[in-house]
Amino acid sequence: MSWIPEFEIGIWNAWIFIIWPIVLNILGRSIFKEKNISGRPIISVSSKFKNILNIISNASLIIGIIYSIFLPLQWNTIWFYIGLSLFLFGFILQLTALYTLRKAKSDRPFTTGPYRYSRHPIYLGLFLMIISISIMSLSWLFLLIVIIFAMPLLTAVPAEEQYCLKRYGKEYQEYMEITPRWIGLPKSGVK
Repeated sequence: MSWIPEFEIGIWNAWIFIIWPIVLNILGRSIFKEKNISGRPIISVSSKFKNILNIISNASLIIGIIYSIFLPLQWNTIWFYIGLSLFLFGFILQLTALYTLRKAKSDRPFTTGPYRYSRHPIYLGLFLMIISISIMSLSWLFLLIVIIFAMPLLTAVPAEEQYCLKRYGKEYQEYMEITPRWIGLPKSGVK
């Protein structure tokens, strides 16, 4: 990996992978609107701090998108195929999580499909997809951009869980006790 691989604008650069998380985000927002559920509950940090985090996240997203246009993928390397496998796993995870959301009732916690193995499969899928781009391109700079982009998501997770605890009560508390935050096998007692 290098900090900044040689820039070259091209059709087969990293941008062909960065568009898919954006497409899934748009799909997710339409599902949140259709289900009348908030895509981002109020984050329990000061609004000034929240605004700074959002500005940093949005700026890193824009920089990442622009950078991806000039960032060549490292085809025919083992790293490309490792990154591609991770990308596909993240894509399928996020897509199945969105499908599960669309089919679920919004008056209960989402506990089926990928939500059985992760309380936040949409965030996990997104993170896997964007981190895989840094692996496929062998770019430390893109990895740094991904980490900066992900910081607000990590801040939002505990607040979203508090929101769900208030909304769903004991049922969500039981779900939290058996389902890992990010990924893993449910603890015994799964319904």
